[in-house]
Amino acid sequence: RFSCRRLGGGLVQSGGSLILSCVASGRAFSDYAMAWFRQPPGKEREFVGAIKWSGGVTSAAEFVRGRFFISRDNAKNTVYLQMNHLKPEDTAVYYCAASVIWREYGLPPSDMAYWGEGTQVTVSS
Repeated sequence: RFSCRRLGGGLVQSGGSLILSCVASGRAFSDYAMAWFRQPPGKEREFVGAIKWSGGVTSAAEFVRGRFFISRDNAKNTVYLQMNHLKPEDTAVYYCAASVIWREYGLPPSDMAYWGEGTQVTVSS
């Protein structure tokens, strides 16, 4: 089971920063690659980024590269998404997910074994 928590408010001004965290329980957290997805209003869910089991390797979608960073703390069963320089087009419901599959260039939703509940992020212009 994965629960997604947000550190800080869900409403932020353009250019601001926000950290999302996702805490896992009842699973061998370090057995899974962890990913973040988002679903903008009226659009399909899209891959944001992922981090490998040990945390040493990450991948990120082109539209967030250099702005969003993923990290994990296996001792705390937690994965983080640090979001910087937020833009209005980053407005979406964000989800964490777990996978036993790793792909160098991103993970499709169909690869995910478990999903956390979504959390709304709204970026105002």
